[in-house]
Amino acid sequence: MHALNQAKLEYTGGKNAPYIWMKCPDGLSGWDTFDLLLEKAQIVGTPGEGFGRCGKGFFRFSMFAKPEDIQEAGIRIKSVFR
Repeated sequence: MHALNQAKLEYTGGKNAPYIWMKCPDGLSGWDTFDLLLEKAQIVGTPGEGFGRCGKGFFRFSMFAKPEDIQEAGIRIKSVFR
């Protein structure tokens, strides 16, 4: 979450929930964000559109991983959205 804050990305969740819902930056769709993160950072998450119309424009990350892997993912995400 620290990396998302540093990249000035809007999100919710992560504290008492195993998921983070990030608002897709720059008007990207969830699917565009999926493609960008996969290509540039080798990170996979779930486009919000997969959860219905209320998920449009959001991207969901799972926090089910080792802390060091989550930290590495944060570094990669931050590098994409700086």
